[in-house]
Amino acid sequence: MGGVTDIRGRGDRPSLVGQASEERGGNRNVSLFWRIFSLNAAGLVVAAALLLGPVTVSTPVTSAEAVVVVVGLAALLAVNALVLRIGLAPLKRLGHAMAAADLLRPGARAAVAGPTEAAALITTYNTMLDRLEAEHAAGAGRALSAQERERHHIARELHDEVGQTLTAVLLQLKRVADRAPEELREEVAQAQEATRAGLDEIRRIARRLRPGVLEELGLASALRSLAGEFSAPGLTVRHHVTGGLPPLTEESELVLYRVAQEGLTNTARHSAADHAEIRLQPVADGVELLVRDNGKGVGDATEGAGIRGMRERALLIGADLTLAAAPGGGTDVRLLVRGNR
Repeated sequence: MGGVTDIRGRGDRPSLVGQASEERGGNRNVSLFWRIFSLNAAGLVVAAALLLGPVTVSTPVTSAEAVVVVVGLAALLAVNALVLRIGLAPLKRLGHAMAAADLLRPGARAAVAGPTEAAALITTYNTMLDRLEAEHAAGAGRALSAQERERHHIARELHDEVGQTLTAVLLQLKRVADRAPEELREEVAQAQEATRAGLDEIRRIARRLRPGVLEELGLASALRSLAGEFSAPGLTVRHHVTGGLPPLTEESELVLYRVAQEGLTNTARHSAADHAEIRLQPVADGVELLVRDNGKGVGDATEGAGIRGMRERALLIGADLTLAAAPGGGTDVRLLVRGNR
């Protein structure tokens, strides 16, 4: 996970109206129409003045007269090209900004500059991008809320229905094992072990879908439990949760937990790391979560659904998500949740 992306809250951005007013304050910008018109008018006026003045063109044209005409034409074309380049430069920058726009990386805006037509177009684009980001954040919030409700529903079904069914099967197998002939007891015991393993897996999946420990014991205990859940032969996960954390909303705690969970999932599946850590600590303007591993990172690999999901969760609470190379190799996933969120 090598690239760095900083997701900033909308409150840090200057007002588009104010920015446009500053750009056009004491307006010295001349519209693109008047720039081109003035240049062409100046060329025609000069040509008319030459025709009405003492300058003449012989027939056939002399070398000196041809040089004067060519130089004048070249100068007129050069000035025309310069005016067009300067006038169209803001539109070119706007095109680059539009091509690079990403709703999962909000905050980037095209600079409002250039002739009045270009400045008005750029301001309109920035306003549209503001609206799209707001709508995307609201839509992502609704989608993630629906996803969490569905997770809880599936977790309850797994625990109440599938879990109880497997428990009943396990008890029935125990009674069968007590009555089975000697030659069948080993096979019954294998069926018991397979059923018990399936029951444990169902419970593990249910816990990941619905973090009951988060609701019952709080974020610090949930992160400690998460570190223990991902610790396995070949991967050691350590946790460090600093005391004195500022108060957080339930939504923020859930986002912190899900980002930590997804970060460790990526570590376990893709990083080939043998060590990872979770850190949660207060910072000057909020709380910072760090998930770090010593694996191979992602380099230039395309971001998958997991990372996009983390970005959308960060947007949901206006947090800053940063993915960067860890010191000494590996990946750092940082989530900064500002105070009162």
